[in-house]
Amino acid sequence: MDINFGQKVGQRIKELREQNGISQERVARALGMHRVALSQVENGERKLSAEELSGIAKFFHIGTDAFLNPGAEVKVAFEKKIRVERQEIRISVPQKKLGKFKEVLLYILNKVGSRPNVGETVLYKLLYFIDFDFYEKYEEQLIGATYLRLPHGPAPVEFAEIVKDMEANKELEKINSKFFQYPQKKYLPLREPDLQRLSAREADFIDEVLARLSHMKAVEISDYSHRDVPWMTTEDGEIIDYESVFYRTPPYSVRSYSEEVQ
Repeated sequence: MDINFGQKVGQRIKELREQNGISQERVARALGMHRVALSQVENGERKLSAEELSGIAKFFHIGTDAFLNPGAEVKVAFEKKIRVERQEIRISVPQKKLGKFKEVLLYILNKVGSRPNVGETVLYKLLYFIDFDFYEKYEEQLIGATYLRLPHGPAPVEFAEIVKDMEANKELEKINSKFFQYPQKKYLPLREPDLQRLSAREADFIDEVLARLSHMKAVEISDYSHRDVPWMTTEDGEIIDYESVFYRTPPYSVRSYSEEVQ
């Protein structure tokens, strides 16, 4: 049976604690939470805030990366997600998600697609941060695309098939160009997005992500995505778990956890 990200983190804490002979009470007291709350974390029934995650890593004298990525420092066995080869993935996109993906992509292209730096690689990362940031902040799907961990950062599995459909329907045009000396795939919108498919909250959120990240070049935004917890905690070629956003650390976290119930 697959284990979700929260359960994996809870298991990690429990194993570290037991390996070091430390009681739940001691760890909870050091973190300023009730022992019952820590027990819920270990059982996968409660999510940790970014601040709590950082505090636990410090308590065990390891970095957050080492805590989330077991290595030589502490041997903990994480159950792996199902490995998939990109060429073997079967694309099955519900009509509702297909429509939302198209309108979000057209919204992005109409806003920033003409910028010289915005090619396919940058688009992949903008879509990823829009999807994962929105899920962290609201615990709701915006597009809800499937993202793979690839060497250059997260990539939406559905992108190629949806773009192919949009080209056939004259909704966008793909152009092969260059950005400095590097080859680049650009996409030009051939129509305006249907804003009735996006709520005001969704459009405002997309604008915030674009304002924050759309100026980055492909190398910059790829490197930036590599330091985000969801990418760091996924193995190459595997699907990135949306639940991992609740274990982000600054500056990636877009949600304030300080006022939430401890």
